[in-house]
Amino acid sequence: MDFLARAENASAANRAAFDRAGLKQGAPSRSGPPDTAAKILGRNWAAPLAVGPLAGLVRPDALPAVLGAAGGAGLPAVVSALTPGSGPAAPETPLWLRTYAFEDDDTARRIAAGAQDAGYTALVLALGPQTGAAPAPVTGSGLRAAADWADLERLRAACGLPLLVAGVRTARDAVRAVDAGADGLVTDRLATLPAVAAATTGGRPVLLEGGVRRGADVLTALASGADAVLLGRPVLDALLTGGEAGVTAALTGLVGELTAAMAFTGTPTVTEARPSVLRTAPHPVTVTPLPGTAPAPPPAPVPAAPDGPLRRADLHASVSDPVLDTMNFLNEITHRYPDAISFAPGRPYDGFFETERIFTYVRGYLDHLAAQGSTPQDIRTAMYQYGPTAGQIREIVADSLRADEGIDVPPESIVVTVGAQEAMLLVLRALMAGPDDVLLAASPCYVGITGAAKLLDVPVTAVEERADGFRSADLEAAILREHARGRRPRAFYVIPDHSNPSGATLDEATRRELLALAERYGVLIIEDSPYRRVSPGTPPPTLKSLDTSRSVVHLGSFAKTVFPGARVGFAVADQPVVDDEGRTGLLAAELVKIKSMVTVNTSSLSQAAVAGALLAAEGRLSVLNADAAAYYGDAMRTTLRALDARIPAARRAELGVRWNEPAGGFFLSVHVPFRADDAALTRSAQDFGVIWTPMRYFYPQGGGQYALRLSTSYLTTAEIEEGTARLARFIEAQSHRG
Repeated sequence: MDFLARAENASAANRAAFDRAGLKQGAPSRSGPPDTAAKILGRNWAAPLAVGPLAGLVRPDALPAVLGAAGGAGLPAVVSALTPGSGPAAPETPLWLRTYAFEDDDTARRIAAGAQDAGYTALVLALGPQTGAAPAPVTGSGLRAAADWADLERLRAACGLPLLVAGVRTARDAVRAVDAGADGLVTDRLATLPAVAAATTGGRPVLLEGGVRRGADVLTALASGADAVLLGRPVLDALLTGGEAGVTAALTGLVGELTAAMAFTGTPTVTEARPSVLRTAPHPVTVTPLPGTAPAPPPAPVPAAPDGPLRRADLHASVSDPVLDTMNFLNEITHRYPDAISFAPGRPYDGFFETERIFTYVRGYLDHLAAQGSTPQDIRTAMYQYGPTAGQIREIVADSLRADEGIDVPPESIVVTVGAQEAMLLVLRALMAGPDDVLLAASPCYVGITGAAKLLDVPVTAVEERADGFRSADLEAAILREHARGRRPRAFYVIPDHSNPSGATLDEATRRELLALAERYGVLIIEDSPYRRVSPGTPPPTLKSLDTSRSVVHLGSFAKTVFPGARVGFAVADQPVVDDEGRTGLLAAELVKIKSMVTVNTSSLSQAAVAGALLAAEGRLSVLNADAAAYYGDAMRTTLRALDARIPAARRAELGVRWNEPAGGFFLSVHVPFRADDAALTRSAQDFGVIWTPMRYFYPQGGGQYALRLSTSYLTTAEIEEGTARLARFIEAQSHRG
């Protein structure tokens, strides 16, 4: 498919998507008319619109006419390097230059180098196929069929102007473009715009081109994640029919339509456009004309179902989430370099697992049922049937929490789930009731909670962990910011003990501060606790054990403490819920309703194995995991000691390397003076035989570019010693590369 055909298809797809979309009426959050002003790459625009890209203008007066109209409207223009007379920019019109992959690299460098002198304020590189595969030459055009990542890197090195990349269609390409130095992105696909925007970090603007015809289209693009749109066809049509005056009228009319759309939806500024203003119209609306009026035009035909496979762009945006791609990439690296020592997997060491013990645990639970008075038929039903949705071992879990954690709650406040991941999904679905409800999360953050939020279209606001640990004041500031934006922070997710990925632990004073904040602002705390009982020593009290106002929903999992294959977790949700008739129940009961429509129940056989393990240890996971906790503690200490020996303090200071020193858990984070991205990981695995996890995977709103995560749980002492030696050699070599 050539460039023009690709652009036309993208524009048609966007047009169809805009026609399906609609806007919801809303009340304004403040008085006064909507403000259409936008700030892109440090420059103020009258509206989030840019004219162009301007190519194929054949009339000699066409370019000055368009630039004059754009400048008069306070809007920038994007001029193609292939447009005759695209020379020096008019001083009143901010211009961007759109360039391409030329057969002659000197041509590309010459155009880029001369752009700044000619008055352009940014460059836009038209990227080719997302694979970046080497294209075939376009005969006689001076252009190659497509630009690739090498062209982007050469252009970045040749010019200091802000550089945007056009043609980005996937979240993974957005991440790659940012890593390669792009200052902004242009996508031509509305369907994947939310995923591209979510993957773009550091305040870099994302623009949509193709298919925009109305002010409502502009607001739809903004609400879907764009910072601005590019206008091509409407400008060219207006130019052909009315010259410069026609373009001026078209731009003025479009800004007016945008203002009206913002007023209709109650959107005060373009930066406050939210997905909540959008609705989808799946069927055309038929309007019966009034007597004496012209009949309404026939509805547009419904397109036939495609003959080919489903397109991922037509699926939910969560399937294009960059975290899913990056985790797949990590798995690919592991399989591609099987001889490399991997500090990536955060799973338990399976040397403690004995196959026969599973049968002992199940038998122990069956004996327990019999001792409690269950008949053989009762036991058979308990094991072979679905069982209660809330779980059949809630009493045993409650006893364990009371014995080990000081969490004293009734069994009916517990829901037994398919791992803690299901518990996260149930809690988020129950709490997040509207488009203005927000989840706050300590960042860096476990990807499971952000993944669940994306599946449910729940917005996540990161509360950054500082170098010296998490601070309650930062959470309070985030809560106040969300309130100021008209949003409702419903819950705050945190792993207080040896968190994944950073390994950080909250001290008791911070825990009490968090509880006070939660009570003050009516925010629930979602406490995740997978690593407490696989760490040496006595941990600080759980948030739930300190909770006197029922502000904490406590999540637990037996994956680390019993065995992962059981896939059994739980949620403690003892918050009171009042229905419309004034009757009070527990949040746990509401979670059970949702679970009945998701997994129906948690495996009875898995529950039996876990219950047997708890009964054997008299409810104390601390006793059951004493040997494992000692092993993991030794592994962490060995890793820290080996790192210190391989990169001593003085050398760390020279290189700018540092790491934290967790007292338990599975993880620690290492800060390095180079980008710890996928390219660096590939080199580490291929040339040095050691694998780690980029920390940027764990930052829901960007960050962690210069840090990596090490997991110490799955390795032997010998593997840790050799692995840290390899890692030190890699860090030394990569630090010199920059």
